[in-house]
Amino acid sequence: MLSLVVLTGLLAAPRAWAQGKRQIVQFTGIIASGDSLLGVAGASIYVPKAGRGTNSNAYGYFSMAVLAGDSIVVRSLGYRNQTIVIPADYQRQSFSVIISLKEDATVLPEVRVFPYTTEQAFKRAFLAMKPADERGSSAAENLNEDLMRKIFNSQPMGATANYRQTMSQQQYNFDRRMGTAPNPQSNNPLLNPFSWLQLIKQVKNGDFKRQSGNDY
Repeated sequence: MLSLVVLTGLLAAPRAWAQGKRQIVQFTGIIASGDSLLGVAGASIYVPKAGRGTNSNAYGYFSMAVLAGDSIVVRSLGYRNQTIVIPADYQRQSFSVIISLKEDATVLPEVRVFPYTTEQAFKRAFLAMKPADERGSSAAENLNEDLMRKIFNSQPMGATANYRQTMSQQQYNFDRRMGTAPNPQSNNPLLNPFSWLQLIKQVKNGDFKRQSGNDY
């Protein structure tokens, strides 16, 4: 009889221990931003009581092992915290969710940084400050007229000035070839056919006779 009681107790002990053990659940999901369903990267998913957790990837996906009955906190900078509770009597091996985080805009208070312990000390130091005289300073030397003229005369042309000079020279050469710009032929009246034509017209019209006062 005693042996039967001991054997029954040994068989019942593992069953009672199994009933008190919580189910391990693979908790997976996607963390989205509001109603846009855009993944939130780097969000924190953790179980405060157990001290374990994980982070979402670049697409907002995460996966971690939890226990039935755990409370999982999801949080990310700029969003409100959200808590997901796994039911204590949950018997399945996986639990998948889509978590939509709501934006939480927080206005931080203004921070002023001063090199002194108090604002009054800073004001006293600022009012007592004596600025340096411009005479003899490097700023005054840089504005010296002779020095600025030397820099102006010795400074080479930049890329923009070189481009404009090249385009202007090309246009001038084109105008000279077309006869619309001054050239050696147009400047010399003996080589200019238009000057010869004008001279012939003046001779036919007798312009030179009337100007000199002679009839021949």
